[in-house]
Amino acid sequence: MFKIQYFDNISVLGITQFSKDLYTIGRQISEPDAIILRSKNIFEINLPSNLLAVGRAGVGVNNIPVKRLTSLGIPVFNAPGANSNAVKELVLAALLISSRNICQARDYIRDPNYSDDDLKQKFETSKKLFSGFELQGKTLGVVGLGSIGTNVANSALALGMKVIGFDPKITVKNTRQLLPGVEKVEKLEKILVDSDAITLHIPLTKETKYFINSSCFNLMKKNSILINFARGEVVDNKAVTKALGDNILHSYVCDFPTSELISNEKVIALPHLGASTFEAEENCAHMVVKNVKNFLENGNIRNSVNFPDAILTNSKLFRLAIANRNVPNMVGQISTILANDGYNIEDLLNQSLGTLAYTLVDLNKPLSEEIIDKIKKIDGVLSIRNVGKPLS
Repeated sequence: MFKIQYFDNISVLGITQFSKDLYTIGRQISEPDAIILRSKNIFEINLPSNLLAVGRAGVGVNNIPVKRLTSLGIPVFNAPGANSNAVKELVLAALLISSRNICQARDYIRDPNYSDDDLKQKFETSKKLFSGFELQGKTLGVVGLGSIGTNVANSALALGMKVIGFDPKITVKNTRQLLPGVEKVEKLEKILVDSDAITLHIPLTKETKYFINSSCFNLMKKNSILINFARGEVVDNKAVTKALGDNILHSYVCDFPTSELISNEKVIALPHLGASTFEAEENCAHMVVKNVKNFLENGNIRNSVNFPDAILTNSKLFRLAIANRNVPNMVGQISTILANDGYNIEDLLNQSLGTLAYTLVDLNKPLSEEIIDKIKKIDGVLSIRNVGKPLS
């Protein structure tokens, strides 16, 4: 039996994929073989020695010690694209609400002491205070053309906007999914200078912290809109506050409220609602649980942030899974040990991602603890297991 510990409110649709005949599931499980979570920060928890996988029912993994888990040969799974429609719709809402000053106008008339006559008078005398602008014909700059950014870019075309996108690491898949009307640009400066509204869809890394800062605002159009449903720290809030005061920004819409931001009437700060729809939560949970199950039961890896995709057709053979440093002759050493002990390799898959490699080996007879111990002693092996069985 595999033991699964989960944190946060994981969709029932996801959790119930773990069949009771193979899995024990709960919030208080000790020594779990896998952990499923959304926003729980596990940097400070003691990781059990038998841990095999961590699954994030979402996209970002800044609440997970990925580097430490990689050094232990433990894959971290996420759910790329599962929440992209939810975030896309909120970005479109942000464009519409901010361009028409909807929040300020709503707040202006929300006084329970107003009579109908008072309200009517206010309608006529104050509506010019909240005159906005139309999106049709305006330019939207999309920074980051992953699943979400691509969906946003394509949908903005339907609003009559000109759309330009920047992503030096765009995948072939996302390039193909971009509609012909989206113009890809080579430099961020082009986005900053030409856009009436900019939306951010980039991960938080050392390189992207304060990615949008005072030097960026110096290049932007007056009264432009900035939307951030990526990560709070990709934008320098102090620089945002100054840009709002200088009317460089008409509005800043984000999913990461701080005391500094919420006091500014030009800021629309939401309580992390980007992926908070029933559909997105179900999609994320379903995807990550499916991939964690496939890894535990078959050794296959799909949608891991620190391991390469590795899919070997399921068989009734005996499978060995090995994570190791990506160095020469590793597969050769493994094959030699297996051959010397009378094992025949029926099928093999070796994939790499940066400094890490992952190998699946299908064998003709059951694996002994002795053979596993021999391979484990090879310099550079990070983890090894008899697939389909927990380590505990």
